[in-house]
Amino acid sequence: MITIWKFFKDWTLPIAMSAGVLGYSFFSSLAFLTPFLIFIMLLLTFCKISPKELKFEPLHFWLFLIQVLGALAVYSLLAPFSKIVAEGAMVCVICPTATAAAVITARLGGNVASLTTYTLLGNIGAAVAVPLLFPLIESHPELSFWSAFTVILGKIFPLLICPFLLAWLLSYIAPRIHKLLAEKSAVAFYLWSVSLAIVTAQTFSSLLEGNSGEGMAWEQALSALCVCGIQFLVGKSLGSLYGNRIAGGQALGQKNTILAIWMAHTYLNPLSAIGPGAYVLWQNAVNSWQLWKKRRREERVCSQNRQWLHS
Repeated sequence: MITIWKFFKDWTLPIAMSAGVLGYSFFSSLAFLTPFLIFIMLLLTFCKISPKELKFEPLHFWLFLIQVLGALAVYSLLAPFSKIVAEGAMVCVICPTATAAAVITARLGGNVASLTTYTLLGNIGAAVAVPLLFPLIESHPELSFWSAFTVILGKIFPLLICPFLLAWLLSYIAPRIHKLLAEKSAVAFYLWSVSLAIVTAQTFSSLLEGNSGEGMAWEQALSALCVCGIQFLVGKSLGSLYGNRIAGGQALGQKNTILAIWMAHTYLNPLSAIGPGAYVLWQNAVNSWQLWKKRRREERVCSQNRQWLHS
């Protein structure tokens, strides 16, 4: 029994993704639960952070610059070959950090406060940048800047700002509840795995029902893979310069793909949504690999400690 539990604990994300693919019809029907799961897991995570720990750092400025300018660079590079593929890759770059990135960052032992600060900055910044830049690529006269800004902010506020404000409020008016939630913050990772199964199911279902050619789908999936790998690599490299490698990688690499898919459908060619749809799978494959590496390091340290004690 312990061995089975350890297996599920060690391979939570791959199991969740596999379950989403194999049981896509069932998990797709649970899509209405996703906002509630995200809210609860962020509340649990934010209860471990003091508002005093949230400070803007030079790293955050460089990450946001890459988020915006990198999106334009990727589009310029790919547009001569395929405008749809270019749009899909671009939205994977300019899309802000996933609200659940704090959960994975905590699991990897990174700086959750720094990641949370950038998540707030990146999401609000994207709400300003996207309505300004995307109409230059695909014209949508019916969408004004302010209407787009308020819609994007409306999608961000309930799932990112509200859990943070509630955690901060509980620390003052109900410190016992706040402490209890902080002690149960590890549960957030398993709530994320359920959310991942649902999102994977939705992505897989969309790919099956898509009307684009098979070649186009593979081109977008490949471009999303390249963009994903580059963003994690650049984020980690930049984060290392500021002693914040894990948070830097997750801030730039782990994206709010649900928002990205919405942006692609709203502003760009709807077929470009395949790119961020594939990005869901790639970024969580990277997360699974990172967690596996961390677990292997911990197992080696434990083994070395046991050998030292017995020597």
